[in-house]
Amino acid sequence: MDTLIRTFAERGDLAHLALLLWALAATAGLWRTLNELARANARMDELVRELARFNARFDDLS
Repeated sequence: MDTLIRTFAERGDLAHLALLLWALAATAGLWRTLNELARANARMDELVRELARFNARFDDLS
């Protein structure tokens, strides 16, 4: 990694390196956000299924 940074620094492409690092960080953040959203959606789906099971069980008693 050190040689990669040194190569960019010698050629004067620090702006490109900074842009690359920003893009990688933004992509990682988006990936993590989408992963958390999918997990939250799965938890909500599980909650709704449990509520439906609960309602089906106790609707017969009424």
